[in-house]
Amino acid sequence: MATLISDKYEAHKAEANARWDQLKANEDGLNRIFAEIYNMMGEVPIEVEDKYVSVTRIFDTAEEIPESFKGNKYVQTKRDVIVSLISYAVGCMFGRYSLDVDGLVLADAGQTVDDYLTKMPDPANVTFMPDEDNVLPITDDEYFDDDIIDRFVEFIRVAYGEETLEDNLRFIADALGGKGTPRQVIRLYFLKEFFRDHCSTYKKRPIYWLFDSGKKNGFKALIYMHRYQPDLLARIRTDYVHEQQERYRTQIENVQVELESAQKSERVRLEGQRRSLRDQLAETLTFEEKLHHLADQMIAIDLDDGVKVNYAKFQSVLAKIK
Repeated sequence: MATLISDKYEAHKAEANARWDQLKANEDGLNRIFAEIYNMMGEVPIEVEDKYVSVTRIFDTAEEIPESFKGNKYVQTKRDVIVSLISYAVGCMFGRYSLDVDGLVLADAGQTVDDYLTKMPDPANVTFMPDEDNVLPITDDEYFDDDIIDRFVEFIRVAYGEETLEDNLRFIADALGGKGTPRQVIRLYFLKEFFRDHCSTYKKRPIYWLFDSGKKNGFKALIYMHRYQPDLLARIRTDYVHEQQERYRTQIENVQVELESAQKSERVRLEGQRRSLRDQLAETLTFEEKLHHLADQMIAIDLDDGVKVNYAKFQSVLAKIK
């Protein structure tokens, strides 16, 4: 049955805010009881300040948050709720979570999709399958079959229904903010903001690692730390980076052909496009060299060492944790 995320959001907000109201009323009531017991009515504050109530309170926008809530780390906005949904979706893409069972699924070192299937109640009819090779490319256009935006759109379709897909994507995009179509807004979020939000959620200890060629967005891809295997970097290099470089070369050639017959106004746009593509190609060539050097080492990781130690082994090809 098709479901609107906007309805789910409103229900979640109402439940969370009712819980907040109840906790605040309970704490005020307890303060009043103890003040009466110790004959301190009028001498100690009864009402708990909003910023000290320690359960979630949701506001649609940051502008709606009253001054009295400033400093309360449990305050969330609609964007925060949607970011949490996106994070869960990525978890399902990697097999950390599943729409078919509760709790963690793949959380041990080096696990694969085969391990995922053994934990499913009906392995032949899994609602949403995780990514096979543990690599989700993030590019500024749709280049790969397992493009993270396509996978996210598929997740929303499977989880909430085909009929409401476009409405749900629009709601998500509106919550994230930005210009363009819903898919363009969501793509830009993955390109620019997802990893930052992920690092914030996981206190600068990300479990989804971002392979990043640099500021030109030549190549980016997420992998799940717990599914890492020593040959992963070699697969990223050959199956993704090399393919991306060939696409850039083809696009540059196509633009060059268009330039030969383009009018003046069109030439400006095409020259800018060619320059951008050349920059992205150059960036991926430098990135590929670093990746090749590490891939040849077949580096192993130990989850017991923690994120900080393991992430540092690949810091030359991974996004900086901020």
